[in-house]
Amino acid sequence: MSSSKTLHLAVELDSDGERTSPRALAEVVADAERAGYTFATFDDAPVPPAGGFRVDATVRAAYSATRTSRIGLAPTSHVLTAEPFHLAAQLASLDHATHGRAAWIVGAAATPEALATVGRAEPDDLRHEVADVVEAVRRLWDSWEDDAVVKDLATGRYLDPDKVHHVDFTGETFSVKGPLITPRPPQGSLVVLAAEEFADDVRPDIVLTDDLQRSRPAEAPLLFGELEVRFDSAAPAPKGRARYTGSPAGLVTVLEQLGLDGVRLHPGAADLPLLSREVLPELRRRGLHAPPEPGATLRTTLGLPRPENRFAGSSKGIA
Repeated sequence: MSSSKTLHLAVELDSDGERTSPRALAEVVADAERAGYTFATFDDAPVPPAGGFRVDATVRAAYSATRTSRIGLAPTSHVLTAEPFHLAAQLASLDHATHGRAAWIVGAAATPEALATVGRAEPDDLRHEVADVVEAVRRLWDSWEDDAVVKDLATGRYLDPDKVHHVDFTGETFSVKGPLITPRPPQGSLVVLAAEEFADDVRPDIVLTDDLQRSRPAEAPLLFGELEVRFDSAAPAPKGRARYTGSPAGLVTVLEQLGLDGVRLHPGAADLPLLSREVLPELRRRGLHAPPEPGATLRTTLGLPRPENRFAGSSKGIA
């Protein structure tokens, strides 16, 4: 890979389910920001881990928002076990809390156990329903124009009602009516990540792939590889995901040779300090990775444009 190309690095902070206390979370997120990761991700599942519980990923990301200032924060939120209106409001609020550093990993858990948490049946067309939820959420984010909030003390007006728009979305299994109760996110739309199997339906900003030998076609979404990191371990990776088991220096060489836009690393608790001390500094020294700039939105860091509001320039409208 040419040294002129930046390799974005994300890190999953709950690969092994060990970091559940607020103190442990605060420490690991602070370490990830100091190390210079582009963004951190927070795994989640509708069904709690065996023998315990885990706070919702979006709540963990929101808790981390005021304890960080540069790193992006990307929770997994599952679309089949959440109400789309609530999902849109929660994620928009996260983007406001981070001042534009939020992302959304589109989760699509559809096991009988996951669906039983909300008392629903398996969808007839999983990909279609995932696409419906993401589209509804994006429309709700656009229901407030960027300048809808006026805060005019002289007249007592908080917003311009002509810039808050009605959303009437009907999908295969649900309908949503807006507007959202939360102003448009600072990024316009959060950075959306989705697994490769949903890429054509969701149209994400970042596609997550298990194939590290891939490269991104022109005009396609950003492509991030998924890589387990267990230094000096011979254990196989779960779910067919690639796993690196050598030295930190060897991982630098592997990452240097990739043709991807970025990599999401899934380290164990003991591996994260080595990544921070030995891998990221060497990648920066070689000009392969740069930490986010203070005050930059996640879209800016990733080189992604800020989406235009679909209602911009129109005083009335329904989407």
